[in-house]
Amino acid sequence: MGEQTRTGVVLSGYGPVGQAFVDELARHQDDLARRYGVRPRVAAVRASSAQCRPDEDGTVPPRPRWVPPRPLEETLDDTGARVFVQALPSSPALREHAAREAVAALRRGVHVVTATKSHLLTHWRELGAAAHTGGSMIRISGATGAALPAGDLSRTSLRGLDCRTIRACPNGTVTFVLDRLAAGDGLGEAIGAARLRGIAEADPSADLSGEDAATKVRLLAALAWGWDPAGVRVRTEPVDESTAGPARDAATRSRRLRAVAAASADEPHVVHVRLEETGPGDPLYALTGPEKAVVFGCPDAGDVTVSGGRSSPQGAALALVKDTIEVTAPRTGFH
Repeated sequence: MGEQTRTGVVLSGYGPVGQAFVDELARHQDDLARRYGVRPRVAAVRASSAQCRPDEDGTVPPRPRWVPPRPLEETLDDTGARVFVQALPSSPALREHAAREAVAALRRGVHVVTATKSHLLTHWRELGAAAHTGGSMIRISGATGAALPAGDLSRTSLRGLDCRTIRACPNGTVTFVLDRLAAGDGLGEAIGAARLRGIAEADPSADLSGEDAATKVRLLAALAWGWDPAGVRVRTEPVDESTAGPARDAATRSRRLRAVAAASADEPHVVHVRLEETGPGDPLYALTGPEKAVVFGCPDAGDVTVSGGRSSPQGAALALVKDTIEVTAPRTGFH
C-alpha cells in the first residue's frame, strides 16, 4: 500500500500475552505497514507497579529502567496513542481497574482492544456508552477465543443472516481433557497431559467447570443480539471424575463427549454449558486436541461455522494485533 499511518499503542499488562503482543508488533511492523497501511508501535507499557517507554526498535527495557506508573490519561496524552490494549489477567481483583482505564480511554477517543474478559461481563453498557461519547471503538477478539475469529462473525459478519443460535466448544482445554478421558485416562492424568502441552492453566477450574466457555458465549451473544452479559444467567455441567465413564461409553459407539456452550435468541439472557454426545457430521465432533469451534445457527442462510485458532499467549496476542489493525487501518476499496 502507499501512505502509511504511524499508530501509537499503550499496552496494559506485561504477562505472557502482553509480551507476545510487543514481540509480534516489533517483528512485523514493516510487513503490517506494507500490507495494511498502518504501522502500530507500542509507545508505553504499563504494569501494576511501573511503566516504561520501549526503545526506538520496540525493545522493552529491563525492569530497573521502568518508572512509577502515571495516570493513564497522562500517558495517553504524552504518547499521542490512538489505541489502548489490555492484556491483563481476567481476574475479579482487576475488574474495576480494567473497567476504569478502558472507560477513560474510550471517552478520550482512544480505541480499546482487549483480551481481558472480567470487566466486559460487568461493565458492558458503561463501556459502550463511553465509546459512544468519545467516538471510539472497542474490540474483544482476544476475549472470545484467542485466534479464533468468532467475535468478528458475531459483531458484523452475521448481520442480515438472522442468526438464532450459538453452539460452541470455545475452550480447548476441556475438549482435550474429554478426549483423553475417552481414551482411558483418569481426570488427573488428562489434566497433567494438558499442562505438559501448555494447553491447561495451572488452575484449570474455570475451564472444567464450564465457566470459561459460558463467558465466551455470553460475549458472543452480546455482540450478536445486544444482550448485556451482566444480566445473562449461566447454567453449567462440569467435567469431573464422574465424566470419564460417559466419555468412554460414547467412544465405544463412535461418538465423542463435548462440553457444549449454547445460547438462543428465543431464550434470551440464558447460556447453558452441557456435556453432550456428538456424532459424525457435527462440527463439534470433528474437533481434535485443543481445537475450538463455534456454530452460528442461521435458519435461512444455513449454519456458519468457524473452527481452529491457536489457544496460547501467541494466539491471544495475534488477536490483539488483528484488532489493533482493524480499528486503525484506512479503509477504502476492498479493504
